[in-house]
Amino acid sequence: MTSHTPVTTLPPLNADEMAHSSRVTEHIRAFMAAHGGVIGFDAWMRLALYAPGLGYYSAGATKFGAAGDFVTAPEISSLFSRCLARQAADVLRETGGGILELGAGSGRMAADVLTELQALDALPESYRILEVSADLAARQRARLAELPADLARRVEWLDRWPADSTNGVVLANEVLDAMPVQRFILRGEPGAQRVRELCVGLSDDAGFGGFEWREIEASPELEHAVHAILDSLPEPLPDGYASEVCLAFQPWMAGLAAQIETGVALLIDYGLPRAQLYHPERVDGSLRCHFRHRAHDDPFTHVGLQDITAWVDFTRVAEAADSADLAVLGFASQAAFLIGAGMESLLTTEMQLAANDLRRQAQLAGEARRLMLPGEMGEIFKVIALGKGFNAPLAGFATQALSL
Repeated sequence: MTSHTPVTTLPPLNADEMAHSSRVTEHIRAFMAAHGGVIGFDAWMRLALYAPGLGYYSAGATKFGAAGDFVTAPEISSLFSRCLARQAADVLRETGGGILELGAGSGRMAADVLTELQALDALPESYRILEVSADLAARQRARLAELPADLARRVEWLDRWPADSTNGVVLANEVLDAMPVQRFILRGEPGAQRVRELCVGLSDDAGFGGFEWREIEASPELEHAVHAILDSLPEPLPDGYASEVCLAFQPWMAGLAAQIETGVALLIDYGLPRAQLYHPERVDGSLRCHFRHRAHDDPFTHVGLQDITAWVDFTRVAEAADSADLAVLGFASQAAFLIGAGMESLLTTEMQLAANDLRRQAQLAGEARRLMLPGEMGEIFKVIALGKGFNAPLAGFATQALSL
C-alpha cells in the first residue's frame, strides 16, 4: 500500500460504479450545502468512507484481496495471523478472558487466529468483533460460519464499544489509518508560522467531483495540536508545509482503555514516530487513496469507491494511550514483531510439510517476504502494544524496541 499512481492512469469506472460515486458525491454535497458549503476534511472523509449504505466501507464493493483495492497482511498469508495468535495466547494464559477485534475486514484474520489458538490449546472465552460496517459484518459472518462449530459459536458481533470491560486481548489491524484526519498547512517562516486548516468546499469543477480545498483559520484545538507537533520536532518545517493530524485518537483511546480490565491491545498499522512522519521533505503530508491496487493522493476522485487513509503518528498514539492510563508495552516494526512471535519456526514447519511441493514452498517464501522485507510491509508497518495491569514480557517485542 505504498505505491503511487497518477490519477490519470487509474482504471476507468463502469456504469454502475459511476452511478454509485455520483450518489455518494451528491450526498456529501447536500450535507455540505446544509452546513455552509465548507466542512473539515475529517467530516468529509467520514462521509466518503462511512455514510450509511453509500460510503466506501458501508457499500457492497469488494475491498480486500486481488479483486479489491488493497491487500492487508492477513490476506497475504495466514502466517501473519498465526503469529498474532501466538502472542495473544501468551497474554490469555496470564489474563484469561477473550479477544476483541476492531474492524475485522474480510474475517480471515479472525478465522486464522481462532484456528491457531485451538491448535495451541489457548482458545478465548469469546471472540468479539466490533464492526461498524453492516456490509463487512455480513461478509465476516459468512466466512466465519465455515469454521468448526466450537470456534464459530465463540464469535459475536458488535456495532459499538461493549458496555463492560474484560480481561484478554484487543486486536486492531489497519484500523488507525482509516480514522478521519484534519488537514493543515503552515504559513510564514519558521518561528512565526500560522496554522491554517485545509477544509473542503463546493466547486463547479466536475473534474474534481465538485469539491476543492479551502484554506480557513484553524480552530484553537487544531492550532494547539499542530504547534505541539512543531515544538517537538528536531528541525523546523517550511512555509507551505501541509499534512494531517488525527485528533480522534484521544477519545478513541479512552474508549479502548475502558474495554480492558487486565490485558493487552495490539495495534498494527503503517506509520512512523512523529519526528520521522513530520519530516521537512514530506511537504504534502501522507494522505493516500487506494483504488484497484493503485495508490494516489486525490481524495476527490472516485468518491465512495476508494479507500482514504493517512499514515499513523505513533507518538500521538502513545500520548493518547498515556492520557487514558494505558501503558506502552512495546513498539516494533512488523518484521521484528513477527520474528519475536515465532515466524521463523512457523515458516520452517510449513516448509517441512511442503517438502515435496516446490510450488507451495515458493508460495510460502513469497508470503514471508511480503510480510517482512523492508521494501514491502516489514518496516513500513509497525506494531504497538498497549496494556493495563499486565507486566509479563511480550515475545513479539523481544528483538526490537523502537523509540517513540
